[in-house]
Amino acid sequence: MSDRIRIMVVEDHHIVRQGLVALLATIPDMTVVAEAADGKQAIGLFRQHRPDVTLMDLQMPGMDGVEAIKAIRTEYPDARILVLTTYEGDVQAVRALKAGATGYLLKSSLRTEMLNAIYDVHRGRRHIDRVVADEIASHVTSEKLSQREVAILELIAIGLANKQIAGKLELAEETVKAHLKTIFAKLDVADRTHAVTVALKRGIILRKLQKTKRQKATEPA
Repeated sequence: MSDRIRIMVVEDHHIVRQGLVALLATIPDMTVVAEAADGKQAIGLFRQHRPDVTLMDLQMPGMDGVEAIKAIRTEYPDARILVLTTYEGDVQAVRALKAGATGYLLKSSLRTEMLNAIYDVHRGRRHIDRVVADEIASHVTSEKLSQREVAILELIAIGLANKQIAGKLELAEETVKAHLKTIFAKLDVADRTHAVTVALKRGIILRKLQKTKRQKATEPA
């Protein structure tokens, strides 16, 4: 047991988490020592078990993966954390890596890359999914959106018009329009729909926002 890589799995979807645990149970030199369903639980279990490698989902209820990574790495600077996510966009990847993640792997690559990624991270090496690495490289010179611009994009994504966005953010409608021009230029797009598509792909805004689109679109301005 002392020679095995001790792993903690952090994933809010029970079936996905159990699938990962079952897969890892078949690997002779790995053992799962803890399972967490959210970031806050992950921090407590990390303190208790001190795993060699943590597999961390990003989008979870309560404390998300990025905040959990920051908290764990602040308390345990040598913690080795491999992100497992569906988000291939450069923005989410950079956030996770800046927070202290050692690796970043797409869930679509689990069967082909996960074991190698775990070995790399355990050895202290970085392991970044090739698709994600290409996304980071292709946007390395892109101008970052401001918090206000991101907020506007989030409201566009749930179906609000410029007048409604202005009301929500306590801005003049002309100010919202001016921000949109800047957003379009930064994302190299020509309209609102394309802006949301690009923002979702890059991870600037997250897909969970779209779940409330029908509800929000029917709210009074």
